[in-house]
Amino acid sequence: MSAHPAPRTVAVVGAGMIGLSTAWFLQEHGVEVVVVDRRAVAAGASWGNTGWVTPTLATPLPDPAVLRAGIRGLLDRQSAIYLPRSTIAHEWRFLLRFIGSCTHPAWQRSMAALRPLQDAAGETFEQLAGTADDLVVTSRDVHCGFESDEQADGLLEALRAVAGTGLAVDMDLLTGAQVRAAEPAMSERVSVGVRLGGQRYIDPPRFCEALAGQVSARGGKLLLGSAVASVASVAEDGGRPALAFEDGQSERFDAVVLATGAWLPRLGRAHGVRAQLVAGRGYSFSVRTERMPGGPTYFPAAKVACTPLADRLRITGTMEFGDVEAPLDMRRINTVERNVRPLLAGVDWSSRSDEWVGGRPVTADGRPLLGASATPGVYIAGGHGMWGITYGPLSGKLVAGQVVSGVRPEALAPFDPLRR
Repeated sequence: MSAHPAPRTVAVVGAGMIGLSTAWFLQEHGVEVVVVDRRAVAAGASWGNTGWVTPTLATPLPDPAVLRAGIRGLLDRQSAIYLPRSTIAHEWRFLLRFIGSCTHPAWQRSMAALRPLQDAAGETFEQLAGTADDLVVTSRDVHCGFESDEQADGLLEALRAVAGTGLAVDMDLLTGAQVRAAEPAMSERVSVGVRLGGQRYIDPPRFCEALAGQVSARGGKLLLGSAVASVASVAEDGGRPALAFEDGQSERFDAVVLATGAWLPRLGRAHGVRAQLVAGRGYSFSVRTERMPGGPTYFPAAKVACTPLADRLRITGTMEFGDVEAPLDMRRINTVERNVRPLLAGVDWSSRSDEWVGGRPVTADGRPLLGASATPGVYIAGGHGMWGITYGPLSGKLVAGQVVSGVRPEALAPFDPLRR
C-alpha cells in the first residue's frame, strides 16, 4: 500500500486565480474537486489587477529601493506606496521583518527562490490557454515611459539586477519619439522609454470566469457564497480534514487547499502558518481613451500600470498596507489619476469608472506560501503579493502535484508555509 494514497476528493478554498488553477490541475490528476468561496469567482485581488504575466518584472516586493526611497515617504498618503500609521501599530512585527528583507543579499536569496517559477510561469499559462478558446492569453511587449533619463535609470538598474540572476531579459532603450510611436497613448511628457519583450497579459475576471467554467465543465463543483469558518482534521475518519461552514454545515474531504489570498491567516494560522502576511491594497479604475495602447503600458516612476481590456483602459497603482476589509479610499484613486494624467494622451478622464480596491497577500520576505501545512491533508497556496496572476497557474500546478503525490516539488522548497 502506498504511504500516500492519492486523494479522491479535494476542497479548494478560494476562487481566485490560484485556487482555480489548483483545482484545474488537480482534475488533470483525476481528482474530484470542490471550489469554495465566500463571495464569487475572482471576487478578491484577482478581479481588478493589471492582469500582467511578466516574469521579468515579478520580483520580490521587499527591495533595496524601498529603503533608498526613505521611510518618511511611506507615511505620506499621497505617495505611491503608503504605510498608514494604524498599520504600524498593528503590524509592527511584519514591518520590521519587511524592512529587514529590503537588503541586497535578502533580495538575491528571494530571487534565487523565484527563478524556477519565472522560467515556467508563461509556459503554464500557454498550457491552460491551449485547452479552451475562452482562456485567452495575449503576447505583447510592455512599453515603459519616463519623463527623464534619471527616472529611467531606476528601472534599468532593476532590470540589470534581474538579468544578473540568470533570467533572460529582452529589452531596448527607446527615445521619447520611439516609445510614443510604439504606444501613441503616451503623452509628449514621455521623453524616454524601455521596451520589454516576451511578456503576456490577460483580462483577469474573464480569464478566471473561463477557468471556473472549465473546472465546472470537467465535473468540478463550485460553492460560491459559502463562507468557511474553520478547517479541522477529523481523527475518527482517518484524519480526513473537514470544512466547517459559517452556516453550521460541514463536509469532509481527502485534502483541503487554502487559497484565500489576503485572508489566508484566518484559516491558515490553526494549521501552523506563522509567516508574517498583510494585505497590500492596490487600487484601479478604467477610462475611455482615443488611443488605446496595443498592450501593457507602465510608468515606473509614477508606480502606475495600464492594461487595455475590451474597450476601456484599466489603470492600476499604489500599494497601501492595511486592513483587507477596509473600504475603498477615493483619495488613493485620485492619487493614481493625478500621477498618471500628465503621461497619457487622449484619455476621457470624466469617463472614470470601475473604481476598485483589492488586498494582495504580501509576505514579509517577499516569497509566497506554497505546500503542506502542519495538519496532514491541509495545504497552502498564496502569499504572492502583486504577482498572484503571473505565478498563479504554475503555483497551482505545483501544489496540485504535491497534494496528489505527497512529494514536495524541489521548486517549492523555499516557499514552505511553515517558515517564520
